Amino acid sequence: MRMIFRTFLLGLSLVGSAVPIRAATTAPVVDVAGQWHGTLVTPGGELMLVLFVDRAPDGSLKAELESPDQAPGQKIPVASIKAEDGQLAFDMPVIHASFEGRWAAAEQTWSGTFKQGVELPLKLSKGPPPAKPIIMGLDGVWRGKVNRNGVDLRLILHIKTGADGTTAQLDSPDQLANGVPVQGLTREGQTMRFRLDARGLTYEGRLSADMQSMSGIWRAPNMPDAQVDFARSDEAATNAPAKRPQTPRPPFPYHAEEVAFDNPAQSGVHLAGTLTLPEGKGPFPAAILITGSGQQDRDETLLGHKPFAVIADYLTRRGIAVLRVDDRGAGKSTGDFSKATSADFATDANAAFAFLRTRAEIRPAAIGFIGHSEGGMIGPIAMATNKQVAFLVMLAGPGTATQRLLLAQRRAIGVSIGQSEAQIARAEPVMASLFKALASGATYDEGLAAARALLTPDALAAIGAPPNTSPQVILAQFGSPWFRYFFQYDPAPNLRAITVPVLAMNGSLDRQVLPAENLAGIKAALKDDRDVAIVELPGLNHLFQTARTGAVGEYADIEETVAPVALERMADWINARFRRR
Repeated sequence: MRMIFRTFLLGLSLVGSAVPIRAATTAPVVDVAGQWHGTLVTPGGELMLVLFVDRAPDGSLKAELESPDQAPGQKIPVASIKAEDGQLAFDMPVIHASFEGRWAAAEQTWSGTFKQGVELPLKLSKGPPPAKPIIMGLDGVWRGKVNRNGVDLRLILHIKTGADGTTAQLDSPDQLANGVPVQGLTREGQTMRFRLDARGLTYEGRLSADMQSMSGIWRAPNMPDAQVDFARSDEAATNAPAKRPQTPRPPFPYHAEEVAFDNPAQSGVHLAGTLTLPEGKGPFPAAILITGSGQQDRDETLLGHKPFAVIADYLTRRGIAVLRVDDRGAGKSTGDFSKATSADFATDANAAFAFLRTRAEIRPAAIGFIGHSEGGMIGPIAMATNKQVAFLVMLAGPGTATQRLLLAQRRAIGVSIGQSEAQIARAEPVMASLFKALASGATYDEGLAAARALLTPDALAAIGAPPNTSPQVILAQFGSPWFRYFFQYDPAPNLRAITVPVLAMNGSLDRQVLPAENLAGIKAALKDDRDVAIVELPGLNHLFQTARTGAVGEYADIEETVAPVALERMADWINARFRRR
């Protein structure tokens, strides 16, 4: 389930101000070859972007993009670029991003929009970006923690010096915030300072004589100053791959096949995935796995975990065929993810269902959906128009109206990351009004306008936004067709229409889809269904891992990907109803 504090990398639509061109004049001729740079203001802070453009002898263009604040030296390929008639446009499918702009002669910039799920303005100026200063003696990985209301939040500072100067990024694993750009990094003797403008944070620390540790003060808006000590850590250990013992590895005692099919309901959506078929003679019962929110690959890969690969492997070994698919625009699938809603993803699920019905190895009357998080919402949407689906498994699926779900999620996660009751209570009515406004407009743009009007300076302060934060920066997290649909959704009507077997499971430590109220909502909506199992599994989190607290920061630390008890419960439940004939 998408978390409301989620940081977006990049994003933007055409808002540039070009000099008016009279009909009798010609468009400006701009030599686009060379380097161009610009600063993108995102919900996660400012990011410098550098565009490298080369012109071949035949006049064609090729380009690459770099985000030095996030990945110095790593170039992102530009699939297509065009500069003509005073307009520049380029596209990067690998990160699902694009730019469109016009030449602003007065400023000598390409002024326009960078799009990557959200839309934010960007101006590109000729030449390399200003070099950052080189700061000696700080390179490496520094680990510390800040205590908030009795909760320790880990901090990992990465500092690296290259040809373009010294850059730094900060990770806060317990808030699932990684690669946050650091600004204002300086060193004067043994005093080191930096800022995180996106959070309004500052740090000033004193370096030890041996340069292996530093001790200082962490300052955040509306929070008491905190003592934070950093120590250098072993970089090799930091970069070591996490242990994921459950990730399936060949040889497999079943057949795995690469498959692909179109979604006939929406042009341009071609879906690719993996179909695993048990050993022996079919036809087999089959499960279609539906990913949670955010663009996911077929394995629902997150923090090194591959939960859908683990689920598919387990079920297939137990005689159940499984189809798992890359979300549209991810992996080998095509389609525009940024413009899609949960209802659109439901058509993808039904396309997968139609594909399985063409396979002789699959029992047509025993094909069902297994949806995780938002996938547990998408499944019932798909079933509203597809009465042939034989069963539904909801893994941490929503049972309450989604505005209420997100407010409960925000509160539970806030507590787990050390927010005080006063902070949560101050922000809650603002967020509730914001969600309602985004959902209430007759059109998408009207919803955005209503939400923008609510984001006064006092409201921004109440939700913890740094001083001088633009409402647009906040709305960039919510201003998409997906969010508008999501804020309007109530799962009860679609659940009430289901008459086939349903298994709904949550972990007792789930902090994203709280088990008590959501399982109760599912149970109430399915009261007329004769075959419903409602299961709360003790000690499991939102990913169905065996957890200590359920906090999102534990996801990466836990080696287990899916608890065996959850896997066994799913397989036993399906086989009890649709065992291979």
